[in-house]
Amino acid sequence: MSRSAPSLFLIAALLFFFALGNHQLQGSTEARVAGIAMEMHLDNDWVTPRLFSEPFLEKPPLSLWLGAGAIRAFGGTPWAVRLTSAFAGLFSVMMLYGMLRRIGRSASVAWTAAILLATMASYWSNVRGVGEDALLALGVSTALLAFFAGQRQAGIGNHLLFAFGIAIATLSKGVLGLAMPGVVIFAYLLTTSLMDKRLNVAGWLRPGLLTVLGLLPLMIWLAVLYQRGGLRAVTEVLLTNSVGRFSGSFVEAGHYEPFYYYLAKLPEAFLPWNILVYLGLWHFRKGLLANRYLLFFSLWIVAQFMMLTLASSKRTVYLMSITPAAAVIAAEYANVLFERLKAHRNASTWIGRIAAQRHRLIAAVLAIVIGSYLAAAQWFMPYADRSLSFLPLTAQIESMQADGQQVALFQANERLGGASVFYTRSLLKGIDTEAQLHGFLSESPSHVAIIGADTEPAAPLKIIKTMMVGRQAYYFVVE
Repeated sequence: MSRSAPSLFLIAALLFFFALGNHQLQGSTEARVAGIAMEMHLDNDWVTPRLFSEPFLEKPPLSLWLGAGAIRAFGGTPWAVRLTSAFAGLFSVMMLYGMLRRIGRSASVAWTAAILLATMASYWSNVRGVGEDALLALGVSTALLAFFAGQRQAGIGNHLLFAFGIAIATLSKGVLGLAMPGVVIFAYLLTTSLMDKRLNVAGWLRPGLLTVLGLLPLMIWLAVLYQRGGLRAVTEVLLTNSVGRFSGSFVEAGHYEPFYYYLAKLPEAFLPWNILVYLGLWHFRKGLLANRYLLFFSLWIVAQFMMLTLASSKRTVYLMSITPAAAVIAAEYANVLFERLKAHRNASTWIGRIAAQRHRLIAAVLAIVIGSYLAAAQWFMPYADRSLSFLPLTAQIESMQADGQQVALFQANERLGGASVFYTRSLLKGIDTEAQLHGFLSESPSHVAIIGADTEPAAPLKIIKTMMVGRQAYYFVVE
């Protein structure tokens, strides 16, 4: 084994695991997913994910299974529930390196692509958070890389790896986990069929049959879910939350943005390597028909970008599955620039002096980028806890409970509901209507309700404490 793979593994592990648990849950996704995983652990129900005792069937439960397992093994800490995403990121980086080597790319190009992926800002931040998007990216990348490797050299290993990737992707995001690799495969097979002016039936059927194999784990879970929750539960997973998010029929999903949303995000999508990605796409455009390797990764970017643009529900994190392809294009173009620079290494001009120090300059740039990420993990993220963490609020709840007070949540949002379950390791009483609120508070002077609102609750409610999490005010009220 060359030194490339071990060095890549160590750097990626440092980037993804360093100071992983030194800050609390932040943002709506972390609080929600961690809370559902904690509730799964407490209830020991591994079939129906629940948030605040209500079924939460927006996505299949792979990330929740792994999160609940980590809680059971290592305790209910932010570090434990972030392990799934961090390992998914590490495996994705190493998978990209290994598959590029398998299809014949040099160790330097493969290493560069993998390190560019690991150091893309959006990718780095997402694999250090609680959620299912890192798992989706791992599944999509595994399936697509195995598919392309299988196109070049069919083999049982590539076939099984493809099915494994489909299993991970669909158990993480359902129908979206099927659509993300599917649209790329369709675009590539269609393009190559037109280029060859013939239809390779076996080439079209093979990924379809392997996809059926990869869907078996999802089908098994859906069958058990059907036994528990009936057709309505299965429909909610497959249609309401998957197809509905794409078409806009699932209005509760939110994240609705105009069609140009991702175009406006392009300047920040692949930072700090954006310029390499976009110039690389432009530089290689004329040679794509003659180079199916570059064609495949270019179509990976374009096809997924177009599909996400057509979807009504949009978030920047959805671009995460495109980043491996962007890293490959950036690495290939960086290799072109490196060879051009190398040609001037004996020149007496300033370009020649730069060329002579090219290895040190590249190492310095990477060191600065990696150092910046490690500094952010060590100091910036914990600093954000001062305003974003739910821990002070849940600590106040536990203090009141220790004093004999009963605390309930009024119309709790997903962030508060998830964070309260995760940090208190218990389910608080939930109140949905005004009548229930007044009834609960009037039962005993020791009853307290927490209300998240933009304005102070009106009389007869009496505010005994106010706490802020981000821009949201939470009022502790009695009657």
